[in-house]
Amino acid sequence: MRLSQLFFTTLRDDPADAEMPSHRLLVRAGYVRQLGAGIYSLLPLGFRVAKRVEQVIREEMDRIGCQEMVMPVVHPADLWKETGRWYQIGPEMARFKDRGGRDMVLAMTHEEVVADLLRDIVRSYRQLPLMVYHFQTKFRDEPRSRGGLIRVREFVMKDSYTCDLDEAGLDTSYEKHYEAYSRIFERLGLQAIAVASDVGMMGGSAAHEFMVLNPFGEDVLVLCETCGFSANRQVARVRVSEPPGAAALPLEEVATPGATTIADLAAFLGISAEETAKATFFVDGDGRLVTAIVRGDMEVNETKLANAAKARALRPAQAEEIRAAGMEPGYGSPIGARGAFVVVDDLVARSSNLVAGANREGFHYRNVNVGRDYAPDLVADLTNARAGDGCPTCGAPVVLRNGIEVGNIFKLGTKYTAALGATYLGEDGLAHPIVMGSYGIGVGRAVACVVEAHHDERGIAWPAEVAPYPAHLVTVAAAKDPRVHEIAERLHDRALAAGREVLWDDRDESPGVKLTDAELMGMPLVVTISPRSLAAGGAEVTVRATGERTIEPLEAVEARLVG
Repeated sequence: MRLSQLFFTTLRDDPADAEMPSHRLLVRAGYVRQLGAGIYSLLPLGFRVAKRVEQVIREEMDRIGCQEMVMPVVHPADLWKETGRWYQIGPEMARFKDRGGRDMVLAMTHEEVVADLLRDIVRSYRQLPLMVYHFQTKFRDEPRSRGGLIRVREFVMKDSYTCDLDEAGLDTSYEKHYEAYSRIFERLGLQAIAVASDVGMMGGSAAHEFMVLNPFGEDVLVLCETCGFSANRQVARVRVSEPPGAAALPLEEVATPGATTIADLAAFLGISAEETAKATFFVDGDGRLVTAIVRGDMEVNETKLANAAKARALRPAQAEEIRAAGMEPGYGSPIGARGAFVVVDDLVARSSNLVAGANREGFHYRNVNVGRDYAPDLVADLTNARAGDGCPTCGAPVVLRNGIEVGNIFKLGTKYTAALGATYLGEDGLAHPIVMGSYGIGVGRAVACVVEAHHDERGIAWPAEVAPYPAHLVTVAAAKDPRVHEIAERLHDRALAAGREVLWDDRDESPGVKLTDAELMGMPLVVTISPRSLAAGGAEVTVRATGERTIEPLEAVEARLVG
């Protein structure tokens, strides 16, 4: 490919809204352009990288016996209504009506379609197990697109689905995907770690996310460097010191003027935050007021709370909603409350004589005890893990790291097949629901994560496995020495004839512009041909990732490019 014919442009300045290196460099180097919030065009360079990533994924899916197919982007809403997700998923799912007035959705994922195909095609246990996958456009109306390709609204995903006779078969299929994902990310040059995660809107019994550590990552990972335990903080349980046992003391109201925060309260009373109970108020998608009680030195984990309370779309409660339930913002507790669904963290339930709100401005209660002073609707683990908390496996202190999710795997079980009636006739002559698993990798996000892991201050440094071209051929001072152009053209054409296309910067630009663009665009090898290199014995070959430069004979360079 001659650069003079390539549909692209490089930028000298960073995009104004770019925070992450991948966003900044993919735009500057001419790989992507933004159309709208969370919606990007892949220019030819970006498209080639995406296809290289897809090919790596495809090879590893094929290797474990997955069959490639393609399913539609637009789905009849009836399928999503049958499984219940039409009613459970909020505005992130794009809904519309066709000209016949029928409800339709833009695909977020394809569990419903796979289950529908299974109930149409699979009859006997002899047809199972099976695995299918496809690359398809998804749309999720994200409320906060960010990071370029990291969090977008429209994207291509590889999603695969396993279909088994029973849970034992699902375990086998799940392990195959786990191992395939490990190979995929290794080939992409990503150091991904698998962490236990929340099943979220997918449902099912278990899930793992493959994460790459990154300071810009939105997920917080809980890691043990001693035993290797890893989990997303959304679901991580940790060990904390048991509260001291003590007999319940009489409830005592105390004046605490202006003490609307735990820090203010602890300072005013001369106690530690561990001796207090904190109330946090939410309203779920059904309009229910959910009150979470955690110890004052801890924070509510909204994912744990939503899962425990079987709530969806939690939002912070307004002051008037809190007061309508008989509680006072800043001084609230469940004591005397009405109409609220109260969930208490299990550590609070095991603690004695805490300080909590008296539901009267300027007052708190001493010696509040769960069970005696109020009865919770539910007791569960509700708190975020903290750095230094004990590992649940070995007890060593955990560390917290930010990460970006590059892939996920879910054990769905029979959630979708039971809802849609996708069954098989077993050897026992009875109908059984097919057991499913679901597995996803976002292609664009994977591209961005590769850039996050492989760049420097000058630009991108693509790993050979996913680079759009294996080499970037740069000609310098071709007008002064006709041999420069002739040699470059010969190398370009011979590589093309051998099926190994290279990128040739044949533009009439200064050496500085050409070499700066070559570093920015990031092909694994930069081959520079100039009168000076020819005088030195050939072409200058630079390894983009390391900056190592050598002069190599033209015959050796040709052998490199032809492969």
